[in-house]
Amino acid sequence: MAKKKIETPRLTDTFTEFKDNKNIDRTTLVGVLEESFRNVIAREYGTDENFDVIVNPDKGDFEIYRTREVVEDGEVTDSNKQIALSEARQIEDDYEVGEDVSEKIDITAFGRRSILTLRQTLASKILELEHESLYQKYKEREGEMISAEVYQTWKNETLLMDDEGNELSLPKSQQIPRDFFHKGDTVRAIIDHVDNPNGRPKIYLSRTCDAFLLKLLEQEIPEIADNLITVRAIARMPGERAKIAVESYDDRIDPVGACVGVKGSRIHTIVREMHNENIDVIHYSANQRILIQRALQPAQITSIELNEEAHTAAVYLRPEEVSLAIGKNGINIKLASKLTGYAIDVFREVQGEVEEDDIYLDEFADEIDQWVIDAIKGIGFKTARDVINAPRELIVEKADLEEDTVDEVIRILKAEFDEE
Repeated sequence: MAKKKIETPRLTDTFTEFKDNKNIDRTTLVGVLEESFRNVIAREYGTDENFDVIVNPDKGDFEIYRTREVVEDGEVTDSNKQIALSEARQIEDDYEVGEDVSEKIDITAFGRRSILTLRQTLASKILELEHESLYQKYKEREGEMISAEVYQTWKNETLLMDDEGNELSLPKSQQIPRDFFHKGDTVRAIIDHVDNPNGRPKIYLSRTCDAFLLKLLEQEIPEIADNLITVRAIARMPGERAKIAVESYDDRIDPVGACVGVKGSRIHTIVREMHNENIDVIHYSANQRILIQRALQPAQITSIELNEEAHTAAVYLRPEEVSLAIGKNGINIKLASKLTGYAIDVFREVQGEVEEDDIYLDEFADEIDQWVIDAIKGIGFKTARDVINAPRELIVEKADLEEDTVDEVIRILKAEFDEE
C-alpha cells in the first residue's frame, strides 16, 4: 500500500493576503513567521539555534535550513547538531571532518500534528495583528469624520462597514433623532472612541457630538477649513437646534455671513445633513455680557448681572421677551448657557409699583403655601400677573416646583381675576 503523501502547506499565503488588505508592515510579518516556525523547530529538535528560517511574504513561501558539524563515523553524539562523515559525503563527496553541512529541511518531516499546530499558531497571530492594527488605526483617528456604508440596523445600534470591510458601530444614542437608515446608505459620522475589550476592537461613531457639526462646517465652509474663521464654541441639542459662535481676525471677512452663505446656501447644506436641526450663528465676543446677549437672541436683554467666579448670570428682560429667551421647552436658554459657559437665570423686569389691577403674591398666603410663594418670588415674580403672564415651563424649571403645584398656583391666581 502506497504511503499517502503529506502536501507542504503554503503557510504564508494567509500572511500575504493579510499584508495586502491590512497594511501590516513587512518587518512585523517576517518576525511573526520566523517566530512561529522556530517554535515548531524547537519542539521537534529541542533547539532552533542551528536552524535558519527564510521567509518571503510576497511570494508566500519559506525555506528552513539546518547546519550540522561533520564528525568521524561512530562519533555522533547529537544527531541534530552533528553528521557522520560518510553521511555528509553522500550530500557532497568533498566534505571533511570539522566542516559545516547546511541542508534544507522539508517541513513534511515535522509530521501532521506539528504542521497543524503551526497553521493554528499562524492563524492566531494573524488575528492578533489584524485586531491590533485596526485598533491603532482608528485610535489615531478619533475625532475625524468618516463615511461608511450601512450594513444592518437594529433597535439600539446601526452597523456600518468602512471601505476595508471593518465593522463600525453607530449606537442609537449617538444618532440624530430623525436619523433613519437603509442598508447600503452612505452615512457620515465622527469616530467618537475606540475600545479594545479582550483584544477585539470596537469602533464607535457619533452624529450627535459637537465635533460632528464642526467637521460639517469645515467641509462646507472654506474659510473655516482655511482657518480664516474660527469656531469658538458650539452647543447642540441634536435634531432640534444648535448655536455656534464664530470669529474672524480679518476685518474684511464677516464670519456670520460667510457661514450662512448667500440666501443661506452654505448653512442649509449642513441643516439638511442634520435633519433640519436649526443652527444659530453668532459673532463671538470675549466680553461675556455681549456674548450672553448674542447667545440669547432673538430675545432683547435689558440688563445682566454677572458672577464671574461662579460663572452665573442673572438676565433681566421685558415681560414680552421672556418667552423668547427661554425658547420652546427651554431650548434657547439651555443652548445659550452651554455656549457661554454661564448658568443663565432669566428674570422678568418689574418697573415701578404694582399695577392697580394686580395683586402681590403675599396676598394669597391663605390659599398658597408660603414656601411656594417664596420660591416663585425668588425667580423675580412678585405679583399675580407676573406669574400668569410668564411661561409655565419657566416657573417649573426656575422655581424648581412640581408641574401640578404650578398649575394649582396659576388656577388660584386666575380665579381671583375671573371673580373680579
